[in-house]
Amino acid sequence: MRAHGIRPKPLRRFKVTTDSRHALPIAQNLLCRQFAAEAADRRWSADITYLWTREGWLYLAVVMDLFSRRIVGWSMRPTLERTLVLDALEMALSSREPAAGLLCHSDRGSQYASVDYQALLARKGITCSMSRKGDCWDNAPVESFFASFKRELVYRRHYQSRSEARADAFEYIEVWYNRKRRHSVLGYLSPAEFEKQATGAAVLTIAA
Repeated sequence: MRAHGIRPKPLRRFKVTTDSRHALPIAQNLLCRQFAAEAADRRWSADITYLWTREGWLYLAVVMDLFSRRIVGWSMRPTLERTLVLDALEMALSSREPAAGLLCHSDRGSQYASVDYQALLARKGITCSMSRKGDCWDNAPVESFFASFKRELVYRRHYQSRSEARADAFEYIEVWYNRKRRHSVLGYLSPAEFEKQATGAAVLTIAA
């Protein structure tokens, strides 16, 4: 990097998006930093980040499948209301249709602890897990995704509007990250390619 005059993009100051000062029930940390999954749709992890535009903040909620690190659900809104995380979870459920027994991990923010969000998990037979208070390492894979998202895209842009930021985020997640971006933890495959190879291996095992 030094020989070619390349410098890393510096990190920016952290902004808190988690409001854990509420009286809603908190789930145990059942994930307990066990980020590996034996198959798709066994362990999901969810979180929220933010993008600045000249129109104001745009918040992004995602749901990641820890098996492939694929973003299986996402939602963007100008406020931190509970519908932000509900929409992301509903997108993940409609696109993946997981079997009962799935574990879904998040922080202990009011959005994830809300009655509506917890009711949706219960209806789908999903077990809820929540990070310990103020411990971002309990949700490290999604935090890593957000760090890459900011360094590779957001910090290189100056968004004039929320719609511009929304289109950019969609392109990054669906076109670049899920389908093309390689991950060392996946043997330098993209999430989509990793899932494709895993599915092919499973079919061969059944046939044998």
